[in-house]
Amino acid sequence: MTEQCVRTHIHPHDFLGDSHERNERRTWMVVGLTTVMMVVEIACGLLFNSMALLADGWHMATHAGALAIAGFAYRYARSHAKDSRFSFGTGKIGDLAGYTNAVVLCVVSLFIAYESVDRLINPLDISFGEAMVVAVVGLVVNVVSAFMLHDGHHHHHEHAHDHCKHEHAHDHDHDHAHHTDHNLRAAYLHVIADALTSVAAILALAAGRWLGWAWMDPLMGVVGAAVIAKWAVGLLKETGKVLVDVAPADLMRTVRKRLEGSPGEYVSDLHLWRVGPGHYAAVVSILSHAEAPTSEDYKRLLADVPRLSHVTVEVQRCACVGG
Repeated sequence: MTEQCVRTHIHPHDFLGDSHERNERRTWMVVGLTTVMMVVEIACGLLFNSMALLADGWHMATHAGALAIAGFAYRYARSHAKDSRFSFGTGKIGDLAGYTNAVVLCVVSLFIAYESVDRLINPLDISFGEAMVVAVVGLVVNVVSAFMLHDGHHHHHEHAHDHCKHEHAHDHDHDHAHHTDHNLRAAYLHVIADALTSVAAILALAAGRWLGWAWMDPLMGVVGAAVIAKWAVGLLKETGKVLVDVAPADLMRTVRKRLEGSPGEYVSDLHLWRVGPGHYAAVVSILSHAEAPTSEDYKRLLADVPRLSHVTVEVQRCACVGG
């Protein structure tokens, strides 16, 4: 067997997202911004006895740590992309980081809810004016951070539509989900959750200062905790499906339709799983008649199917299958 033949049949396993390095840079920039704001909000929350502000600060602290997890996940996946020990590349490391960050969000929401209920029962005097100034600054930082991360997410979304423009319109939403960088989405949700808690803190502090509703401050902490928990559970479901290799139904249908397009061809076994943002691997076993095409012929039938980056086909000849 010649060296050229061997090189032709060796498959690369670099299944990172198209904007991997770009998203990594943006994530680290946001880590720097939020770390500074985290210190300011926690210190001022303690100083001014504001539970809403303290909750925002503590959530921003975990958010900074979670973003650091996302940044390290990007770096690790990139630096080990050629490591042969990862059978299907390092593309799923981002999904693992996203799942981890979703767990962190769940824990944070429970902590905020507990502290807020405690403040409802045992209220403290709050320095509304000073705390409100800090909350507004925190909101500005969150909005800037969200804009930075959303721009990268939006760019990726457009690429997905360009790449799959020949697909049917009803598959567009599915396609966007297939290309989702869950690591970036987890970071984005952390920032948006921070922005919401900042808004809640501002409203609560304003109500306490001008209406005398001091109870609004801890109440907004409870509301913020509920919103964060809801988003965290949604992210857990999405990333969990990727980690346990749940196959996307629309892509399964497309593969079966392509391979069973002629009489006497039957897909007896099909395994399909995501190996990175916008990348799927497939292992197919085809039961066919004696004159059936070769495995390479079947691979060519799938060559233009979007998102299929690694395909293995096994053909089993069977006289019982009509030709």
